[in-house]
Amino acid sequence: MAKPVVPEEARRRRRPTRRGVVLSERLIVDTALRMLREHGTAGLSARRLGAALGADPSTLYRYFDGMDGLTLAIGEELIGRALDGWTATGEWRPGLRDLGLRIHGAYLAHPQAAVLTASRVTGRPREIAADEAILGLLRTAGFPDPEAVLIYHAFIDQSLAFAALDAGALALTEASRLSDEQQWESTYARLPADAYPHIAATGRLLAARMNHSAYPVALDMLLASAEARLQALRAR
Repeated sequence: MAKPVVPEEARRRRRPTRRGVVLSERLIVDTALRMLREHGTAGLSARRLGAALGADPSTLYRYFDGMDGLTLAIGEELIGRALDGWTATGEWRPGLRDLGLRIHGAYLAHPQAAVLTASRVTGRPREIAADEAILGLLRTAGFPDPEAVLIYHAFIDQSLAFAALDAGALALTEASRLSDEQQWESTYARLPADAYPHIAATGRLLAARMNHSAYPVALDMLLASAEARLQALRAR
């Protein structure tokens, strides 16, 4: 039998912690995001989080189903931040583009958290609201349901995949990240044309391009393809 859902108000610890704060899901998630930013995924544990909050680590389990539950709440917070301030304008393509860039940006603002959560499905309200918004844009535009689901799938997976990829680079140590970025100048741009004619021909262009995210370009390609599919459907 599934456990009954206990509202946060009933779970909340009303007495202040040793740091003089009253715990809440939001406070715990915000503190976890700060710890991830400062210490990476290896630095996040119930013990360390409890110490940062001035609370016994066991208190966290009043709010979350273990550390995995906290991970899902962090993912929910990131997608919620992407939705904050977004409204549908009535035009599906600009609306999806804006939402995709917001999702990508919200995750990149917290790269360590993005690496931890981009592959997860939370089933929580703000994630559901994002999915509803995307499908609503597509169905209202006239995509039949099978096409709407196909494009939704490609859109959300592309957004989160690029978020994880780009966040992974940002989560590296500065020395490792700079080393990776310099390879395009120090190695690729200097390869001999007789052995690598195509890389040599495009080496300077690669060096100028490859340290920037390809997500906006990939997003525009996806949306252009979706619009072409819609036009073809209308022409039948």
